[in-house]
Amino acid sequence: MKTKILVSACLLGENCKYSGGNNKNEKVIALKEYFDLIPVCPEYFGGLPIPREPSEIRGEKVFSRTGKDLTNEFLTGAQHTLYIAKEKNTPAAVLKERSPSCGFGKIYDGTFSGTLTEGNGLTADLLFKNDIQIFGENSVNKLLDLYT
Repeated sequence: MKTKILVSACLLGENCKYSGGNNKNEKVIALKEYFDLIPVCPEYFGGLPIPREPSEIRGEKVFSRTGKDLTNEFLTGAQHTLYIAKEKNTPAAVLKERSPSCGFGKIYDGTFSGTLTEGNGLTADLLFKNDIQIFGENSVNKLLDLYT
């Protein structure tokens, strides 16, 4: 039986990205050979529409480009994702880098200028605090080294 891992649905080609498109990544999709992939989209789980305005973290809150506070929606999505992780007993997640939900280590700085800063998205941070290992789409090889 394969280990179950969470994966950002946009990386699997699902059109749930803020723009209505996806971030399809063949290296991530190829993980299905080794793992049972469980797609998640915290923003969608939090009740946000597809498409939607881009959002970034500023301070302790998440704001849309036009300044709407979306923190509650992002927190709801994070909690729902954690529930799935616990329900499915997933030890790891492959999440979209730099996202205000899924980014881990580096996220956009809240100015909508493309500037990165140190930090974690709300979902990635919650999962990490609950002992789930977080990998970005560019660190798939590290995941494979640890679990295969």
